[in-house]
Amino acid sequence: MIVAGVMSGTSADGINVALVRVTASSPHPTATPSLHFLAHAEYPYPKQVRQAVLAAMNSTKACVANLARLNFLLAELYADALLATQRRFHLKAELVGCHGQTLYHQGEPARFLGRKLAVTWQTGEGAVVAARVGVPVVSDFRPADMAAGSKGAPLVPFLDFLLYRDLHVGRIVQNIGGIANCTAIPANASPNKVTAFDTGPGNMLIDAVTQQLFGKSYDRDGRLANSGTVLDRVIGDVLRRPFFRRKPPKTAGREEFGREFATQFIRRCGRADKRDVVTTATALTARSIADALQRFVVRRTGTYRDFIVSGGGTNNPTLMAMLANELQPLGLQIRSSDEFGLPSEAKEAAAFALLAFQTWNRRPSNLPSATGAKRPAILGKISYA
Repeated sequence: MIVAGVMSGTSADGINVALVRVTASSPHPTATPSLHFLAHAEYPYPKQVRQAVLAAMNSTKACVANLARLNFLLAELYADALLATQRRFHLKAELVGCHGQTLYHQGEPARFLGRKLAVTWQTGEGAVVAARVGVPVVSDFRPADMAAGSKGAPLVPFLDFLLYRDLHVGRIVQNIGGIANCTAIPANASPNKVTAFDTGPGNMLIDAVTQQLFGKSYDRDGRLANSGTVLDRVIGDVLRRPFFRRKPPKTAGREEFGREFATQFIRRCGRADKRDVVTTATALTARSIADALQRFVVRRTGTYRDFIVSGGGTNNPTLMAMLANELQPLGLQIRSSDEFGLPSEAKEAAAFALLAFQTWNRRPSNLPSATGAKRPAILGKISYA
């Protein structure tokens, strides 16, 4: 079955579409699917759309009418992206998995009107996508996992386990999108032995600081970060925040590391040169990843060998060099997800294609050891064409 995955990440920079072929070894409910990558394309949000998405995220002044309009507008853009990708590669999807754009994610329960609730909201109306593309669409994946008592994230470890598990080698899979997250797969592991969690900011803080200080949407090729000096005191202060000390499972978003955090981060840097602030934000991403691995994953040297990295952060040479330096004491070999047949930029979109296939076949696709769910759950809602 050819399945399309559509992903808009927390960086809110655009739409990723992946086309994959997914098959199951048997019709049995516990059958292991296999995934073959076919094609991938990226489409940036129009400038005004990105501004609207960022304004809606974690906002205390959002307009309900505009949120409703955004739900339908993003669905139209997702459909445009899907149809363009199918034309470009002369492929036709039979099913779509559409993650949507996260506007708010609160994995930890908090009191609201007398109840303690963990909540999430991904926008982009699946029914509109289904009608435009002409095939069923699975969307809104996270609530079913949260209803089973989880944080609602991360969900990509289902793909990580399928692609990267090995009988003899322990592997850590690190995605660096807006938020950075890792999946630790011990050698010869069963699904309930997988550990996965958000390690902290990925590109989100770097982008926000670059925007505020230089008026650029991101630090192209890490040039700004490569020209400054790391403010170690600031990084030390930030890493003492409760999030970094909290044991997994845990998840993060713009609620922890968005606009307000970026403003506080710049203030912490005081009168430092603007380039030093970008350099320090970049170093924080690298150091927080290594710190999380030391605290919660790598108990002894040699337990894990491969460190497989993906996501937009791989396009930042300065960040990758900093990360390599931080990981050196852990004895990890840095590898790209491209080496395993799946382009780095396509991995998250491909993951939601796989999750859609599981849902379509009434099979669970969360990993309770990763999200903290009390049980496996069939994820998402289906919109029929």
